Amino acid sequence: MEEEEEAIGYLDKVLEDEDDSEPGTPTSPGSPFSAGEKGERDAGKGLEMRKLVLSGFLASEEIYINQLEALLLPMKPLKATATTSQPVLTLQQIETIFYKIQDIYEIHKEFYDSLCPKVQQWDSNVTMGHLFQKLASQLGVYKAFVDNYKIALETAEKCSQSNYQFQKISEELKVKGPKDSKESHTSVTMEALLYKPIDRVTRSTLVLHDLLKHTPADHPDYPLLQDALRISQNFLSSINEDIDPRRTAVTTPKGETRQLVKDGFLVELSEGSRKLRHVFLFTDVLLCAKLKKTAVGKHQQYDCKWYVPLADLVFPSPEESEHCPQVHVIPDHELEDMKMKISAIKSEVQKEKANKGQSRAIERLKKKMFENEFWLLLNSPAIPFRIHNRNGKSYLFLLSSDYERSEWREAIQKLQKKDLQAFVLSSVELQVLTGSCFKLRTVHNIPVTSNKDDDESPGLYGFLHVIVHSAKGFKQSANLYCTLEVDSFGYFVSKAKTRVFRDTTEPQWNEEFEIELEGSQSLRILCYEKCYDKTKLNKDNNEIVDKIMGKGQIQLDPQAVQTKNWHMDVIEMNGIKVEFSMKFTSRDMSLKRTPSKKQTGVFGVKISVVTKRERSKVPYIVRQCIEEVEKRGIEEVGIYRISGVATDIQALKAVFDATLSDPAAKENCMMHLLRSLPDPNLITFLFLLEHLKRVAEKEPINKMSLHNLATVFGPTLLRPSEGESKGHLTLASDIWSHDVMAQVQVLLYYLQHPPISFTELKRNTLYFSTDV
Repeated sequence: MEEEEEAIGYLDKVLEDEDDSEPGTPTSPGSPFSAGEKGERDAGKGLEMRKLVLSGFLASEEIYINQLEALLLPMKPLKATATTSQPVLTLQQIETIFYKIQDIYEIHKEFYDSLCPKVQQWDSNVTMGHLFQKLASQLGVYKAFVDNYKIALETAEKCSQSNYQFQKISEELKVKGPKDSKESHTSVTMEALLYKPIDRVTRSTLVLHDLLKHTPADHPDYPLLQDALRISQNFLSSINEDIDPRRTAVTTPKGETRQLVKDGFLVELSEGSRKLRHVFLFTDVLLCAKLKKTAVGKHQQYDCKWYVPLADLVFPSPEESEHCPQVHVIPDHELEDMKMKISAIKSEVQKEKANKGQSRAIERLKKKMFENEFWLLLNSPAIPFRIHNRNGKSYLFLLSSDYERSEWREAIQKLQKKDLQAFVLSSVELQVLTGSCFKLRTVHNIPVTSNKDDDESPGLYGFLHVIVHSAKGFKQSANLYCTLEVDSFGYFVSKAKTRVFRDTTEPQWNEEFEIELEGSQSLRILCYEKCYDKTKLNKDNNEIVDKIMGKGQIQLDPQAVQTKNWHMDVIEMNGIKVEFSMKFTSRDMSLKRTPSKKQTGVFGVKISVVTKRERSKVPYIVRQCIEEVEKRGIEEVGIYRISGVATDIQALKAVFDATLSDPAAKENCMMHLLRSLPDPNLITFLFLLEHLKRVAEKEPINKMSLHNLATVFGPTLLRPSEGESKGHLTLASDIWSHDVMAQVQVLLYYLQHPPISFTELKRNTLYFSTDV
């Protein structure tokens, strides 16, 4: 119990340290030393302090590894007896009790072996931030351990009661003492050792904070340690109810204990309009609240909008759900416009900071950015999540991520497995419960990027290439597919979807996707079973509800991802393992036009060369693609917005490069001989323009307006040539700024203009970049 109290204290300090002064803040003036002397003195002191912190942490890491070894020691003999006629435990019980301990041990052994020589050979050139960042990126293993922790304890307790031999083993596990310790071994219970991994994350987070305090902001370790601290703090916030229930508990007037399990910001559709709510899930009730408007200096409080006892809460099936009230859906082009505005403001903030602009100007820009991001957060979600009180009213939330919807549903259903009683809260009870929300909440800030600290990782900007290889672990054959989600502008959105692999337990997709990242830090993979039953239509959005078989998430580690080589990984989800590979490409590299290595090729060859070779006004590839899209895909929802399968695209490109000698193409080329010397780029542009207009005519079905199409094609068709843009290198986060906004607006102008001929364009002398 003393260890738990100590861990709670650590956790409180870690999660409250956000309000402290920034790590690395310079000391106050008035020092008797000169600036140079003081700087050298502080640098030397900081170096020594970092070594001191690391040495202490390394010693405790050795103890932790010894504790994990002691926990693993009985596992092998227990497994050996499990297959005999007189087993101590079954294999299932062993797997449950020792779940993920071996993985955690290997992670920390590797970390210790890498850090130890660096501390022993300590000097100003030693860097170790990457080791802590890697350690933080592997917290997914700890999440799996924490999710299983209570079951592991319950299983160990039951086995001890029913098996005397296991009871003796679990009561006295021998932990090896440190190298310099006089004690060779100490006896520890299995229950105490199973708590050590949870305690370790808390201690590691505290050490990261102390390291940052003594690390200069310009040191190469600083951003890596900052990123590791952010990941660790977020992880602790997400599991604090598992670390200690008392920390998230409130006592009711009747003396009962009610524990907070989960909270977060959700968009509620209330009386036809969208409202941002803070939703709190307690052990027996779901409470929806909003922050009260309070005067400056007054303590903030929540106002309860409604609550539903979990005993009365049901999720209506698709056929049972009421028809969704009319929702005002914001057109996609308005959402994209807002994203561009936000990015433009970010660019302005960066310029002001670089030029050491006035703090008032920066604050005004940040305020405007927050307002725009808040609008985007409120108006983007479209996935329905309906809560029904069996005694009356239904409530509808709109989410941007199916992953998030699944998490809320699973958390509620897990609590509903307990013996819950229906109740009605008195006004006093409701006041006490609502009053506790501000203190107990684990999510403190609205999830927008403008709430991030300046020294937090900005995330990745560019393109993530992901190959979804295969999945294993399904118990029976099914029609299976995966979707990929990444965070963008503070919330998660679905970016790609594999094809459905039918009637199998081991799908082999091997599909590649190119996903645009806009300040992204995480990748989520969801695995679904496809439902073909049209009676299962969801009345909220008229879509068939597919079953989520598993879901998982990984942090996008910039160092691991930003390499030229593919990085292979596995996500575990409910006993299912999905294998995938990924690599990152910056925007500059992705948008760079690479000349074709094949003289007779199509891609990477100037339009004038291709049209001259084909004796056509518009390249065959453009005409053929447009013909296929208008024949089979013009009514596809999200056409041109949802990522295509990169492997399929590459295969098609290879075919086009290999066969221009197609008979149909040759006949078509002969029909379109050039009668004069036109501007081929311009004619191609006009041809595409008419196609995009025809696509937009189907907007009610494919959801692609003229503005949406301008947003997609503007930066592609009107991007300056490589020679023009060399002297105007921009930051990755500036890609959606003034240049792109101008390109989108120019293309939108032509899309909205009545049909005009090539001759009219020449006569009116309209100028725009045509180096496609």
